[in-house]
Amino acid sequence: MNKPKTENYKFCQNKKCEYFPCHKVKNEEEFNCLFCFCPLYMLKGNCGGHYKYTNGVKDCSGCLLPHTKGAYEHVMSKMGEVIKIGSEQE
Repeated sequence: MNKPKTENYKFCQNKKCEYFPCHKVKNEEEFNCLFCFCPLYMLKGNCGGHYKYTNGVKDCSGCLLPHTKGAYEHVMSKMGEVIKIGSEQE
């Protein structure tokens, strides 16, 4: 028996959120809230997103990468690096 292909887990919206959308976008219907807090923050310059440093702190307020189409695939492609960093012992 073939398993049905599903893609719904890659996208969600919370229009009741007080901050929705948390970034200025052209089309709110395509805004993805799945990665509200980006799991790639810890990768610093290797996250693939648009960021800057302000007073020594990574500022991702101008980054739409985790909120756009294809975000799930991009984030998952980087999870090996996140797991490696998270697995390093102090």
